[in-house]
Amino acid sequence: MLERLEFEAFLTLARELHFGRTAAGLHVTTGRISQTIKKLERRVGAPLFERGGRPVRLTPIGQQLYDDLRPAYEQIEAGLRKAADAAQGTHSTLRVGFVGAAAGQLMAQVAELFAERRPGCRVRLRESQISDGFPRLRAGDVDLLIVTLPHEEAGMVNGPVLFSETRMLAVSSRHPLARRPSVTLEDLAAVRLLQVAGTVPEYWRTERAPLLTPAGHPIEAGPGFETFQEALTLIGADQGAFLVGAQAPRYYSRSDVVYLPVTDAPPLEWIPTWLAGNTTATIHAFNRAARDAAAVAHPSGPARTEIRTAPPGSSDG
Repeated sequence: MLERLEFEAFLTLARELHFGRTAAGLHVTTGRISQTIKKLERRVGAPLFERGGRPVRLTPIGQQLYDDLRPAYEQIEAGLRKAADAAQGTHSTLRVGFVGAAAGQLMAQVAELFAERRPGCRVRLRESQISDGFPRLRAGDVDLLIVTLPHEEAGMVNGPVLFSETRMLAVSSRHPLARRPSVTLEDLAAVRLLQVAGTVPEYWRTERAPLLTPAGHPIEAGPGFETFQEALTLIGADQGAFLVGAQAPRYYSRSDVVYLPVTDAPPLEWIPTWLAGNTTATIHAFNRAARDAAAVAHPSGPARTEIRTAPPGSSDG
């Protein structure tokens, strides 16, 4: 039987592929993580990670173990959370993660409406970065996460589309495109697109930083970033560009960054998502409040309101 630290150390290292970040996330030393992984490898009888380069990589056996253990661990964590909620009675707390200022502002409005409808429940808002949203949801740090489509993570449930926003290209004020009133997707061939570092799924990464224009022209890959402020700093220094939502000029205005509407790009759509094993009446109630608050904040309304579960065979990033 695996100990809790063995579970958490292996699954976290498999996601982070970095001993230091894994140790920091679990509040133990790097040496403790290394010893725990070695102990687990002795039990399995084979290496689980390739440590020869950077980043650390899962071996085929390690990948198989990760695929087998993660659903079971998420189910155990969901069961513990449900038991804790039941023990607290009606005085439960829903932890909601969000990325970006617009989602945060909407979630603050939702939290007020939700509190009126369910006085015994509290909402704790937690800001996430693009690179760490899914790992925090899987680790149980948040119960529900507000993200943008596309979203195809196995074992997660997609809630209603809350709002959408026009897609824009953030470029340096020194870049030749900055003098244009707008751009098209073909113009991406003239920039280097910044890359989101960390554990974002590959399908999401290529959708936000495509390798080719619609006509097949190559798009140069720029430097990586972990936080949006890092991205803006790189953009302002003319080291790359990035596709963002229309909220950016309102919340992240800078003299060295220009935001250009992308006339032929689909809008960004924002949804809540949560672990299928953690589906509760409280989450459904929060989603109803979110849909109602979004209808007031965004009168044009979302395009869709269905709830969908990601297909079992989807990529897990």
